[in-house]
Parts: sequence; structure tokens; C-alpha cells
Amino acid sequence: MSEHSEGHISIWFFNGVLLTIYGVLIFAAGLYGLKEPPKVVLAELHAGVWWGAFLLIIGIFYTYHFWPKKFA
Repeated sequence: MSEHSEGHISIWFFNGVLLTIYGVLIFAAGLYGLKEPPKVVLAELHAGVWWGAFLLIIGIFYTYHFWPKKFA
């Protein structure tokens, strides 16, 4: 079976959309954390910014790569 069957939408497209949405939300929360730093250990590493950016990049890649070409 081919990667993109005609008339079918790949599950990876939906995973990409979901990762993109989560990436935007986590990245935005991380940027807010730069302004109002949380009182947690290792807050100076800004994990929310890095993790949000990573999810955003992976999500955009999957969404673009598995974008449905044609609908039946």
C-alpha cells in the first residue's frame, strides 16, 4: 500500500496538526514564563520554549509532508 492512498487522509497529517497546536500552546506558555518566571528548579533552562519550538517544528513538518493532495 502506498504512503498516500487516493481518497484517504494519512493519520500522520492529523498527528502533525495536533503537534503543531500543542507546540504553539507550549511555546506561548514558555514565552510567558520568560516574563513571569516560575518558582521551580532549573527554570533558567526555559524548557517550555525549547519543547514548544521542537513540537512546532515537528508538527509543521508532518503537516506539510502528509498534506492531503486530493480528496475523493
